[in-house]
Amino acid sequence: MQRGIVWVVDDDSSIRWVLERALAGAGLTCTTFENGNEVLAALASKTPDVLLSDIRMPGMDGLALLKQIKQRHPMLPVIIMTAHSDLDAAVSAYQQGAFDYLPKPFDIDEAVALVERAISHYQEQQQPRNIEVNGPTTDMIGEAPAMQDVFRIIGRLSRSSISVLINGESGTGKELVAHALHRHSPRAKAPFIALNMAAIPKDLIESELFGHEKGAFTGANTIRQGRFEQADGGTLFLDEIGDMPLDVQTRLLRVLADGQFYRVGGYAPVKVDVRIIAATHQNLERRVQEGKFREDLFHRLNVIRIHLPPLRERREDIPRLARHFLQVAARELGVEAKLLHPETETALTRLAWPGNVRQLENTCRWLTVMAAGQEVLIQDLPGELFEASTPDSPSHLPPDSWATLLAQWADRALRSGHQNLLSEAQPELERTLLTTALRHTQGHKQEAARLLGWGRNTLTRKLKKLGME
Repeated sequence: MQRGIVWVVDDDSSIRWVLERALAGAGLTCTTFENGNEVLAALASKTPDVLLSDIRMPGMDGLALLKQIKQRHPMLPVIIMTAHSDLDAAVSAYQQGAFDYLPKPFDIDEAVALVERAISHYQEQQQPRNIEVNGPTTDMIGEAPAMQDVFRIIGRLSRSSISVLINGESGTGKELVAHALHRHSPRAKAPFIALNMAAIPKDLIESELFGHEKGAFTGANTIRQGRFEQADGGTLFLDEIGDMPLDVQTRLLRVLADGQFYRVGGYAPVKVDVRIIAATHQNLERRVQEGKFREDLFHRLNVIRIHLPPLRERREDIPRLARHFLQVAARELGVEAKLLHPETETALTRLAWPGNVRQLENTCRWLTVMAAGQEVLIQDLPGELFEASTPDSPSHLPPDSWATLLAQWADRALRSGHQNLLSEAQPELERTLLTTALRHTQGHKQEAARLLGWGRNTLTRKLKKLGME
């Protein structure tokens, strides 16, 4: 018995061949097509269980084909394949009713598993929804698997106003994700209001969130709308929600439950329709256990969670991000964009980036102004980048230890463009050890060899090689 019928449409014959063999090997019946018109003609007489379509094809592209298929066969699951793995491609595919999207190059086993999942969830297909996505292009860039997961979630939430909790270290782009969630939602034309809990004095947070009546406190000379009222119909982004005081958490919980609140000093309820997106760099589960965050509020906010990976876990994205930020900085300053030397790209991918994407962006602004030439060389990079501690650096050692001094020497050499550091360092290390051991033994070679853990013949050979005889 056949497990399912799969159609593949792609103008690349090698992609069609690879998928046909893999799907057949999984027990699926596969038919391939070169363009969208062939698929539409075949659909007049029969229907597959799932369709895989490339997004970039001559004539009718994948999204145009998807649109026509959803008009004729709304329950047919369609998986969009794209080599342009960015957020807009994911959102466009999901908004037009795609089951999922598959960024190229893909793992063939993952592709087969996705097809099988589409077949098994045939009755859970999403209905098409024609939404024009407007607004500026997003600065969210990422081909790393962790970022592709983020894009998928944003795409799946593009029809929803559900609460979202974003976790990630400082500088990973949590507000960018919040903007993307809003821009690709039914509330896109309504306000997006952001408020950072950590940046507001505790005694002003309630007034900022809920507003106040005239005379509510000293200095309240007029009625003031809070962020909830400003965001009515749209999205309220509460950054660093883990820093919200407990008493304000109680009021926020009540607003989420009732959809209304009272201004500070007010007696008339104010009704609002607001989507909440919260973000934090803290572990909220631990904050709950410590009694610093309400458990019921945590569950209200934690309907969908998005984890943003730190830059060190998506190093393959660093060159593309850096080129993008250099172009942005050049546009801001009205100058020609700098180019990265290949060795500089490699060096950037190996750095720690404790400040994550924000630090990389600021570094690219600095380079646009400070780098002498049009091409950015390793020695153009600011020295503090190399001083940042990484998991492999000897930051746990005393500052005057030999390993720390060696690391500092290596950093200086790399910044100066040196290569083959080991062949440069090893002779000096051996010469220093030999000189010191011979000094301790008053020139007795056999005893010096014992101290160094060498045989007598090895020591003699080293002395000759290093010109120390």
